[in-house]
Amino acid sequence: MEIMLKLLSAGGAGYAALAGMMFLLQGALLYHPDIGRESRRTPRDVGLDYETVWLTTEDKVRIEAWFVPAPAARGVVLLAHGNAGSIAYRVDYAPLFHRLGFSLLLLEYRGYGRSEGKPSEEGTYADARAAWRHLVTERGFPAERIVLAGESLGGAVAARLAAEQRPAALVLASSFVSVPELAAELYPWLPARWLARYRYDTLEAVERVSCPVMIAHSREDEIVPFHHGERLFAAAKGAKAFLELAGGHNGGFLYTRDGWQVELGRFLDRHVPRSAARAGSP
Repeated sequence: MEIMLKLLSAGGAGYAALAGMMFLLQGALLYHPDIGRESRRTPRDVGLDYETVWLTTEDKVRIEAWFVPAPAARGVVLLAHGNAGSIAYRVDYAPLFHRLGFSLLLLEYRGYGRSEGKPSEEGTYADARAAWRHLVTERGFPAERIVLAGESLGGAVAARLAAEQRPAALVLASSFVSVPELAAELYPWLPARWLARYRYDTLEAVERVSCPVMIAHSREDEIVPFHHGERLFAAAKGAKAFLELAGGHNGGFLYTRDGWQVELGRFLDRHVPRSAARAGSP
């Protein structure tokens, strides 16, 4: 019996240590800005010119963004990327939106790429607000010509901004309901909901959004289960569309590129007509 109690005690201590480590190291588990730091792929690699833009956030952090103009643009897309890599890994979005008649602003979070600072939840929200201000005040795009797009973690960032502003539309690809809910599914042996220090509550933000919403998700997503996309779609009020992708979490966009462009084009044609004023076009 004494040996059994010692084993149980040791097991309990090990479990507590694991839970404590998960609590303390959440930032390192959530943010991966070092992935792909060696890559400096730019929109020029896909045949498009671009401009490097340096933004200053409300808390005085200097962050980088790339503006990719489209001729006679009917609007602009502000893209918030996922938790790993950098904007250098998102340049393939540029020709997609270019063909659809949109300029593109690729936002680099604090602590990612060449941006200053250290990533945090409130920090990424502030980064997105700085990008929005740049498009409205310096580029001259009216809110009704700005489309907010987010992939994975960036979906939470884009949805939060859409809830604060009134963009033309919100597009979410492979996004989760919230960090606590996703963590509970990824780590079922831990009290993940209670340990989570980050929220990124995409669902709550989508419930407050008043603009049209498009959700794209794959049944084969091995990181963010398909039902997260279904719940986000159900929470969206008003005009909305759902596109089922194919492939894994990081490959869904690539596996359904043609379908993505067609369905996204139809969605944007309904809510940002091509006859729209060419605000901010070069």
